Amino acid sequence: MDLSLIIQLISGAVGGNIAGNLMKNASLGTALNSVIGVLGGGLGGQILGALGMGGAAAAGGMDIGSIISQVAGGGVGGGVLLAIIGLIKNAMAKQ
Repeated sequence: MDLSLIIQLISGAVGGNIAGNLMKNASLGTALNSVIGVLGGGLGGQILGALGMGGAAAAGGMDIGSIISQVAGGGVGGGVLLAIIGLIKNAMAKQ
């Protein structure tokens, strides 16, 4: 498994839990926040890599800039996916 993917998944889990703590109404609990964050982190990191924003990690190298971009992409992806799923859950509960 690629080190950059592991960084994205871990930061996605952290980002999902941070988003769950900031948006109490979108939180699904620590376990589901982590799982959704991992999925969003992997997805967000891969999207940034496809857009060419993955830095040297896309070329196989790991420097501080590429690690920061992997953490940012994973964390933001995890938080965004959790927010989207939390909002959908809330909208369905109101019906």
